[in-house]
Amino acid sequence: MTATSWTRKHIISLEDFSIEEYNTVLTTASSFKDVLQSRTKKVPALQGQVVANMFFEPSTRTRSSFELAAKRLSADILNFAPSTSSLTKGETILDTAKTYLAMGANIMVIRHSQSGVPLNIALEMDRLQSGVSIFNGGDGLHQHPSQGLLDLFTICSSLESKNPQISLLKDKKIAIVGDILHSRVARSNINSLLASGAQVHLASSPTLLPSLFADIVEDKYKDRLFLHWHLKPALENADFVMTLRLQKERMTDYLLPSLREYHQLFGITLDRLQWCKPEVKVLHPGPVNRGVEISSELMDDPNYSLISDQVTNGVAVRMALLYLIGNSK
Repeated sequence: MTATSWTRKHIISLEDFSIEEYNTVLTTASSFKDVLQSRTKKVPALQGQVVANMFFEPSTRTRSSFELAAKRLSADILNFAPSTSSLTKGETILDTAKTYLAMGANIMVIRHSQSGVPLNIALEMDRLQSGVSIFNGGDGLHQHPSQGLLDLFTICSSLESKNPQISLLKDKKIAIVGDILHSRVARSNINSLLASGAQVHLASSPTLLPSLFADIVEDKYKDRLFLHWHLKPALENADFVMTLRLQKERMTDYLLPSLREYHQLFGITLDRLQWCKPEVKVLHPGPVNRGVEISSELMDDPNYSLISDQVTNGVAVRMALLYLIGNSK
């Protein structure tokens, strides 16, 4: 595994990722997945480097996945907890980042409820000529690049386990269903899937999928992004279905009549998969509200569900990303 072709110092968004970068991540993640399936499960790729996990909002999968990925690469870990930090005493986020810089952090993984925080810290680190790489672990309603990349890896691996490449998704129909308005995961997946040549169909109620949402993509992708306010046309002949959690904590307005009605209109069930292709696979980035966006029966069905694979692949993909930016030229 080498990082000679990788020059990206920070990973903030997938909006400007190239096809070469996508394929580099997929190939590197595939190699690290083999490592995780071996007896040792550990390599010295980042030995001597310090990874600081700075999560300013709650997280289970992303934080644990980044921590385990860093440990598998033999890095030293600094974990940040806002409730026990100097933020409670008035310290700014930038000063917190500079504190970790002074402690010798080489990579900072940053999650924040406000869009733009990881980018601002990256700009400050560059201004200081610190050499520190910033990884966006999810910011507000903006982006969640590692989730988008692990979803891409999971989909491509389901099509070709030994050689996942982005070209495998050309002309595939992928439906994304749920709370798209508040989803940074949706935005990152839209970027990666459209770049792959797939056709992306978004489906939700008009309150969670406004018509202006189509404006988030470049004109060259307009003919491959489709919006639906009914479920069936989005699912018809779909190769993959990704359902998203209703983010009630981000909803400031009354956007849904009830969870039961939402499930009746947009919940993904085994019966509704009959509209899709016979070999359809289902994804969910988690956490899952069982019986709301997806039925428990479908979530646990190994014939359709890739949800456990997403969690497993998350470690390999984040190993790949930390490795690449930790050894970037």
